[in-house]
Amino acid sequence: MSPSENHVHDLVGIGFGPSNLALAIALQEHGAQTGRPIDAVFLEKQPAFGWHRGMLLEGATMQVSFLKDLVTMRNPASEFSFLRYLQDRGRLADFINHKTMFPSRMEFHDYLEWAAAPFADQVEYGSEVVAVTPVVADGSVECFDVVVRRGGGADELTTRRARNLVIATGLEPFLPEGVVNDERVWHSEELLTRVPTLRDPQRMIVVGAGQSAAEVTDYLHSSFPEAEVCAVFTKYGYTPADDSSFANRIFDPAAVDHFYTSPDEVKEMLRDYHASTNYSVVDLDLIDELYRRHYQEKVRGTERLRILNASRLTGVAADGTGLRATVEFLPTGERTELEADALVYATGYRPGDPLTLLGEAGAYCHRLPGGGLRIGRDYRVATTEAMRCGIYVQGATEHTHGITSTLLSATAVRVGEIVRSIAAGLHGAGDAGRDDRSGREHYALRH
Repeated sequence: MSPSENHVHDLVGIGFGPSNLALAIALQEHGAQTGRPIDAVFLEKQPAFGWHRGMLLEGATMQVSFLKDLVTMRNPASEFSFLRYLQDRGRLADFINHKTMFPSRMEFHDYLEWAAAPFADQVEYGSEVVAVTPVVADGSVECFDVVVRRGGGADELTTRRARNLVIATGLEPFLPEGVVNDERVWHSEELLTRVPTLRDPQRMIVVGAGQSAAEVTDYLHSSFPEAEVCAVFTKYGYTPADDSSFANRIFDPAAVDHFYTSPDEVKEMLRDYHASTNYSVVDLDLIDELYRRHYQEKVRGTERLRILNASRLTGVAADGTGLRATVEFLPTGERTELEADALVYATGYRPGDPLTLLGEAGAYCHRLPGGGLRIGRDYRVATTEAMRCGIYVQGATEHTHGITSTLLSATAVRVGEIVRSIAAGLHGAGDAGRDDRSGREHYALRH
């Protein structure tokens, strides 16, 4: 092994999206405050920082307040806040005059890139983690060897050794069973990279009823004024997102504590009650705008925006230079054949299973009866006693920590909790210095 491969890092972060970027900031601030820095390196398979680049649509805004940035809920005085970014960009007064809590998605992405830039020496971009191997001494796992493929080359493998892992690989695009991406069938995450390949499309189909589906429908309808856009979804209409003040308490830091200690039946009840804050819902302003266009086109007698509600796609086949899709109207079973130039599945995302990355190390991890990983309040995976190092997860914890698992709302607070847990283990406090509901207490957790 090279010297860099022999070096044992305190922490290797797998993935460098917003979650592990927030972690990098929290680690830096912890070191500055305590004088006890934590040695961390981050591995990211993308060639540069990027967050849902394919959906950075003109005019699309965030669905979360700018105050729920990477740091403010944890440390309002941080130099990495969105307000500090605005000041650095010379737009603070302009943003205040804009009178909004919700910046454009494009601006927030610029903020994330701005925040990521100072950590360039800690992030190894173009590095895909292909294996995690436990390093065993005297029957105990003392650290991990993280095997990395660089630049896409099958033979360019290197290793990073670590005492702790933090897995934050983000969400994976979800496609219905049997659907395969090709030049005419895409997931919405590819929208801005695929649209330039279209040449005078006559009809496009969008499947889905959530925010991304509505935004894609809006974008395609506006971008191709001669084309027909068909929105297909099984609901009767788009459902408004519940962003009311009381409902938003489900995203409060205290709500994570409440959810974590709740019985399983209460967890399920809370997820069901508040699904409308996040899943398959659309901002009301966008719903109203799409309805306005749809109605005005009916008035003019030129209906380019077609809403195929209470319907589902039952078949898609290549048809010469295009596609032929079959749409079934569920109340009657009536079927309609549509020829289309492109089909966009805006069918959402799913968190990946961290065990697919952990490989042999996964054998040391405990699962809950329902199959999900057993995870401590400090986001540490519960393991056997032979595991002497830590595995932490960001993003695949909705079953234990609630609906904020994959959202920006809890990110700043969550990474602070992870840093405290890791620091306690590294700096001599051991398990006694960590949250008493940590992943090490395998059998005392209330699940």
